[in-house]
Amino acid sequence: MSNFIVASQASRGIELKEPLIFELGSSGRYGIDLDDSNNTVSLKDTINSLEMHYFKNNILLPSCSEPEICRHFTILSKKNFCIDTNIYPLGSCTMKYNSKVNEWAARLNGFSMLHPYLPESEMQGGLEIMYDLQNWLSEIGGFFKTSLQPSAGAQGEFLGILIIIKALKQRNEIRHKILIPESAHGTNAASAKFFGLEVVSVRLDSDSCIDLDDIKSKMNNDVVGIMITNPNTLGIFEKNIIKISKIVHSYGGFVYGDGANLNALIGIIKPADSGIDIMHFNLHKTFATPHGGGGPGASAVGASKYLAKFLPSPLVEFNKITKMYYFDYSRPLSVGRIRSFYGNFGIIIRAWVYIREMGKNGLKKATEFAVLNANYVKKRLKDSFNLVYNNDCLHEVVFNDKSQRSQNISTMNIAKRLIDYGIHPPTIYFPLVVESAMMIEPTETETKESLDMMCNAFLSIANESLYDPKTVISAPNNSFIRQINESFVAKNPVLTWKATS
Repeated sequence: MSNFIVASQASRGIELKEPLIFELGSSGRYGIDLDDSNNTVSLKDTINSLEMHYFKNNILLPSCSEPEICRHFTILSKKNFCIDTNIYPLGSCTMKYNSKVNEWAARLNGFSMLHPYLPESEMQGGLEIMYDLQNWLSEIGGFFKTSLQPSAGAQGEFLGILIIIKALKQRNEIRHKILIPESAHGTNAASAKFFGLEVVSVRLDSDSCIDLDDIKSKMNNDVVGIMITNPNTLGIFEKNIIKISKIVHSYGGFVYGDGANLNALIGIIKPADSGIDIMHFNLHKTFATPHGGGGPGASAVGASKYLAKFLPSPLVEFNKITKMYYFDYSRPLSVGRIRSFYGNFGIIIRAWVYIREMGKNGLKKATEFAVLNANYVKKRLKDSFNLVYNNDCLHEVVFNDKSQRSQNISTMNIAKRLIDYGIHPPTIYFPLVVESAMMIEPTETETKESLDMMCNAFLSIANESLYDPKTVISAPNNSFIRQINESFVAKNPVLTWKATS
């Protein structure tokens, strides 16, 4: 190590681990220096008073200079992985990259400072955007009306089941079961259990799609309906979706659509045309706000004409006489609010800008590229990693570690070795119906060059598994944090810091 590098790291030694902010600085140190030479109460006195307040109430704050704070967070930012640095192939998280223009628009003062208690006459721009987005999503999904109120996909599921149950009650029906396929997202079963529904699992057929015969045997007048993700979590289109919908509808049940994987369908089909009665959109997965990287959530729920009357109040409507947008609270059958105010507005802005920017043809192209990219990855890797199924995939492809097990190399080893190549690992050990799964979703924004870079890393690891397995098993070998005991840290998290004597 050069003298320059040693000198630049002298304050923290040569450790790669960055200290906590509380481990830096010194008691009484500030990030500002104030002149207290006048006779009036200075800002420094105020700071001293606040410091005493924190001390008396046992509130711990770091005492650092401004350069220390700046260096600390800059160092942390360099250790963080993000979509702006490399490909992010997590599966079932859909859109990772958010066009910068969407961020710019969401931060405009007229939007970011828009207060929900303003009179409707003073928030016409915001209302127009919400009105447009409601209508655009309805058109994309083939639904009658759409609500923007849910805060996340799981809350959209909650709302969807709430509406289905209320619709059944209006028909004087109380049902106790719900059908959920083995390939469903875990939130589906959790949302259903919240309402006390008995979850009836539906098996998959040899093509990894919902087994039609199993649906026929389990659907009856005690079942509220079925929750379907299409394409499913294996990235496969449900070939019998229309037949399944007809079976469920023949018993008076409803078909709930989990829209988490909608990136594979937009512009190609409308979910409502396949028999979906109500569906949640994930604005944070499909319409420009990245989620796989930990971004904020937001949802919308589209409903058929029959179910639309139960959507949360208010919806945004337009008065053709006054030429004004307004909140429509005259919804007597509405299930009521499911959150305060009107939705996660910043994400609504991003979605509006994205759809406006892309247009009908652009949205369809994005879908086509998402499917093309996943199938390209499948083609390049299928001879080196075990392909769980061989039928065409849509937006994501699933492998597992079967081809590497003879060298005692697991999916976890492969994922950690990818970190050494500067690539974020794909989703691993999910979906649960696949043993040791590796789910790769490249999305529509990755170029052939970036896909080749990722695939070459996978292929290199496959080669290392044969000729240098120790390197794979010991990975990550050059990251800031090396191998950890996952079970131990999951069961014994350290979430607070205490000063040591």
